[in-house]
Amino acid sequence: MSARVLVVDDVEVNVRLLEAKLSSEYFTVLTASNGEAALRIARNEHPDIILLDVMMPEMDGFEVCTRLKADPTTAEIPVMMVTALSEVSDRVRGLQVGADDFLTKPVNDVALFARVRSLVRLKRMMEEWRLREEVYGRFDTVIGDERPAEDLSAVRLVLWEESSFTGDRITEMLQPVASDIIRPKSPEALYDAADSTVDAVILSLSGEHDALRLLAQLRGNEPSRLVPILLVADGEELPRLAKGLDLGANDYIVRPLDRNELTARIRTQIRRKRLQDRLKDNYQRSLALALTDSLTGLYNRRYFAAHLDGLMARASEGAQGPSLLMVDIDHFKRVNDTYGHTAGDAVLREVASRVARHVRGFDLVARYGGEEFVVVMPDTSLSVASMVAERLRSMVATKPITLDDGKEISVTISIGITTSLETGDSASALLQRADKALYSAKAHGRNCVVSSLSNAQPVQQALS
Repeated sequence: MSARVLVVDDVEVNVRLLEAKLSSEYFTVLTASNGEAALRIARNEHPDIILLDVMMPEMDGFEVCTRLKADPTTAEIPVMMVTALSEVSDRVRGLQVGADDFLTKPVNDVALFARVRSLVRLKRMMEEWRLREEVYGRFDTVIGDERPAEDLSAVRLVLWEESSFTGDRITEMLQPVASDIIRPKSPEALYDAADSTVDAVILSLSGEHDALRLLAQLRGNEPSRLVPILLVADGEELPRLAKGLDLGANDYIVRPLDRNELTARIRTQIRRKRLQDRLKDNYQRSLALALTDSLTGLYNRRYFAAHLDGLMARASEGAQGPSLLMVDIDHFKRVNDTYGHTAGDAVLREVASRVARHVRGFDLVARYGGEEFVVVMPDTSLSVASMVAERLRSMVATKPITLDDGKEISVTISIGITTSLETGDSASALLQRADKALYSAKAHGRNCVVSSLSNAQPVQQALS
């Protein structure tokens, strides 16, 4: 995995050493010798990750990290602090100002490369969700989630620790962070517990079970694929920790455990998970809105076209093709002119609702445009489609629509129907026939159903 790494250190020897190590692994390296230069390069070059020395003159690494995370243009660049400071309090302070990780000099190559690759993978995943959100934002379809970024309430954690005594101790440490800590007793229970509702999994490498195999299984299971995983191990297990990061773990902590460092690392993972969930939810809601009509809640014309193309492609392979109903509200302009556009919107919503409620669950109802709707009925003959169309027409005509102010409006609909032919048919031809049938229904006085199987004169159905 290649990436652009910004190395920040006021000691030239340290910069060159890290540059040589990273270049040997085919990373592209940028360098800065002070905080101001680091901030400028980060804003202009947008590196994939920043390796930041703590002890620098004028502006130390804690201040640089604070300013990086406060700037929207650099806030999501992962920052790994690299320092000779070995006190737990220094690591905790680094995490609290927004650092994503912390390495102590002299830097271990295995830990360096594993952590860099892990953070770069995380950044690219977040960039993908951001990009999807941005794309749908261009269509004005993104619904923002107003939950505060720092809201860490209702935290659920899963702890895998085979030692009962150690598990109790870790659980006690996590009490200020978590409202619910699940401690599964078997791998199967672990897989069941670690679903998308969990904020993080803490996985100890000690015990009879191969924890790395458990990690691989968690990453392979769909419910736990994106759940943050924090590994716990002894300092001499660094190669296994590095392998764990390669397998998809998000972070690790070495024994002896410090309460403040453990909770700081967990809070970092929870914030990431909450942000990731928010971006994912926004994307999914945006995707839904991009394919639905905001007024009626029905699918829109874009989705209808794709759906119909798919059904017609399946019909060309031998399956029975769909029937199509094109529905138009009669004299809808008169409703708007007489009662106002608010009433017109209410009529559109109610007709859409009635049509959607009175077709089969696998039929597709969409707003085609204006006061027109379409119903796509897969694997349906013309005779069945005609019966459904007549039921819809009657159901709208016989029951007035009640407005918010209590007024009642009687409306009717006209419906043109057609079905796909056995050979040589297409979605556009199907639409043309349905539209022609609808035009004929209007010409016959409206409030009626007309069917068409060809370019010949459509046939009006008998009204019940």
